[in-house]
Amino acid sequence: MALVPQIRAWSKTGVALVLLCASLACHATDTASPHDLDRGYQQMYNLDFAGAHATFLAYQQEYPGDPMGHVSNAAAYLFSEFNRLHVLESDLFIDDHNFENRSKLTADPAVKTEFERELDTGSDLAGKVLSRSSHDKDALFSLVMVSGLRADYAAMIEKRNLASLAYTKAARVQAENLLAIDPTCYDAYLAIGVENYLLGSKAAPVRWLLQMTGAQTNKDQGIERLRLTAAKGHYLAPFARLLLAVAELVVVDLV
Repeated sequence: MALVPQIRAWSKTGVALVLLCASLACHATDTASPHDLDRGYQQMYNLDFAGAHATFLAYQQEYPGDPMGHVSNAAAYLFSEFNRLHVLESDLFIDDHNFENRSKLTADPAVKTEFERELDTGSDLAGKVLSRSSHDKDALFSLVMVSGLRADYAAMIEKRNLASLAYTKAARVQAENLLAIDPTCYDAYLAIGVENYLLGSKAAPVRWLLQMTGAQTNKDQGIERLRLTAAKGHYLAPFARLLLAVAELVVVDLV
């Protein structure tokens, strides 16, 4: 897979990249012209943010009713901020102490405005699609993306942990709704796995408090969901394997 070299090069970024890249799951098999989105994500992975924006904007013009064009462009804005602020070079996801003691970063206000505008537009378009067809998988996944991207921005740039937790839970619930419709969308299990594994790794008193807020903290279930994506996912299988590697898990027979 063409994504593997970039994924290996980013082996320290781990969790923060997972939800935002989930847009490639399910959507690529259903849309009329998935390769435009694929090209945009490849450009983004190669840190060609100008190229990615151009590709996603062209996709928006060709498919004005598709929320994924806007959500994907928001992902490119988030990646560009991660790159500018050196988030992609950190080891925050390998060392929990480093994550807890991370600094609040200085966001680019213009980028944040565009990021939020694209997310709002994508969310609105997804809502319109779902008002006509409540089981539309692309629209449902767009909402997973919106929540996941906002969780990443809140956590990694603004250090708003409570807000990030709320968005993470929303992404998991939305992923569960999607999987109730299509349990073979194996990439969507990643959202569930991330929440359960990360929160399930906390101390028992913290897990209890998180459970009281409706969060899922079953570490074993999180690992199982990550393994499911690693074994059967499409675009996100390498990312799930990366997470398992970061977690120092030995994964075998993922054929």
